[in-house]
Amino acid sequence: MPIAPDHVVTCLNAHYALSQDQIALFRAQGFIRLKEVFSPNVIEYINGTISDEVKRLNTQHLPMEERDTYGRAFLQIMNIWTQSEAVKEIVFSKRLARLATELLEVEGVRLYHDQALYKEPGGGQTPWHADQYYWPLASDRTVTAWIPLQATPLQMGPLAFSAGSLNLSTGRNLKISDESQQVLEQTLQNHGFTQVEESFDAGDVSFHLGWLYHRAGANNTNHMRRVMTAIYMEKDMRLKAPENDNQVADWEAWCPGAIVGEVIDTPLNPVL
Repeated sequence: MPIAPDHVVTCLNAHYALSQDQIALFRAQGFIRLKEVFSPNVIEYINGTISDEVKRLNTQHLPMEERDTYGRAFLQIMNIWTQSEAVKEIVFSKRLARLATELLEVEGVRLYHDQALYKEPGGGQTPWHADQYYWPLASDRTVTAWIPLQATPLQMGPLAFSAGSLNLSTGRNLKISDESQQVLEQTLQNHGFTQVEESFDAGDVSFHLGWLYHRAGANNTNHMRRVMTAIYMEKDMRLKAPENDNQVADWEAWCPGAIVGEVIDTPLNPVL
């Protein structure tokens, strides 16, 4: 039996129609922000459900001044779907998975993992980076749904994208750090990529490719910036031999038991 109210379940699984122009735009720039993917009352439910679990599962209690750049950027809780049936209903949303499938132009997607990214009041910037630096995945058919759980004005630190930077190889060996911010800020400017940074209304959802460079500003408000994400990969994605320690850690955490060179078909990576 579903845990969420009927109207939430219906919205989570209903089709959101994409145009061919939107798919072409995503293909060209590596990201897209979609309006009104969820209604205000559905976002209210998702926010309450996710935030309760973040509060329960969070283990980061250091004062902001004692954290490194990564730690100041956000509170990060991973694979919450494995801890809560209510969160599982949200993460397994067919609406989101179909959007990911159509934007990637593939036949279907698997879940790689979910993560909540909560930027505290006074939380620092998230430096420029590409997510796929962390992932031992054999192709670029990966996409992240970034779901703000409230209206997110510029001063709260919404996601910003470097449009078209998905094919830039410079910086792909950099984890999120002060170095990635410094190197990529200059590199992206030198290559003439346009930075797109806009506020999000409640219910908006963005999707970005794994190799697209992106960042987020500091949270200069008195309110938590609450964001849930779901990361998808093509359903026939194969595991590659890890190229850094972070990819080894991701293999062990998010696709344990997967074999290099074979499709990542584990209990933690269902086809959605």
